[in-house]
Amino acid sequence: MPVTTSMERDQLELAREIRELVRQKNAVILAHNYQVPEVQEIADHVGDSLGLAVEATKTKADIIVFCGVHFMAETAKILNPEKKVLLPNLAAGCSLADSITPESLDEWKQRYPDHYVVTYINSSAEVKAMSDICCTSANAVSVVRSVPAQKILFTPDRNLGRWVAKQVPEKEVVIYDGCCPVHDVLRGANVKKVRELLPDAVLIAHPECREDIIAMADVVCSTSGMIAAVGRFPERKRFIIATENGILHQLKKRYPDKEFILADGCIGCRLNCPYMKTITLVEVERSLREELFEVEVERDIAERARLAIERMLAVPRDA
Repeated sequence: MPVTTSMERDQLELAREIRELVRQKNAVILAHNYQVPEVQEIADHVGDSLGLAVEATKTKADIIVFCGVHFMAETAKILNPEKKVLLPNLAAGCSLADSITPESLDEWKQRYPDHYVVTYINSSAEVKAMSDICCTSANAVSVVRSVPAQKILFTPDRNLGRWVAKQVPEKEVVIYDGCCPVHDVLRGANVKKVRELLPDAVLIAHPECREDIIAMADVVCSTSGMIAAVGRFPERKRFIIATENGILHQLKKRYPDKEFILADGCIGCRLNCPYMKTITLVEVERSLREELFEVEVERDIAERARLAIERMLAVPRDA
């Protein structure tokens, strides 16, 4: 019989306290697939950026506790201006979102004045408000394909933008020069070595990865798409995963008979987002109990950003 450590007992007790607070306060906890396992376990919904944005539009809760990063909590607030949205740790930022500012987007819009602006949801509310439509990795191709323009300015992730441009060759796609450091640090040479060691494995990559890794992949999709993709290979036992290491928790839960290996060949030491790992159970409990770290968005910015997000939500997702 497994022995429960004192730390595990403390976490179980904390998890019970959090769920009781959720009940008392009519709250909902949304957690991204990259969060630490114990935070994923106490969430009402776990998913990718698009899935969580959809859940945010459906909730009847008075309080939304967003276990992710700041732009995600902002998106939830934009879609639910009347609700209280909490981010348990204000240090949960995003390097990709920080790579584009309203000033830099304005400069690019002036450089390409006749281009339709498609902005990845990994961006600030101000940047969303300056965009025509948002997208996520789950629906980026469909969004670009659906927009009523041939000339696109895609911001801010260059790797996702290059992948999208290849899927929609009939459109002219100008790509902003930002990236997710966690995905961009992954090199094709490392992935190739892992593939050579595991020739029977299926390689599933996030579209924020570099082009050479995308070219090697058997499947390219969002994090929730990865979970679904494994089910399309029932006879395969091994999967190489090219994205942030937090996804392994959901993959192992869904497919306990499969083996998942991170693509960096380093037990995920490089595929780790420090921002996604800032939120702990202690911080979730405190944030909910004291209703701390409420996320606010200026009304004018929220209204313009909501239009870009709602246009995105009307487009079916790719994978």
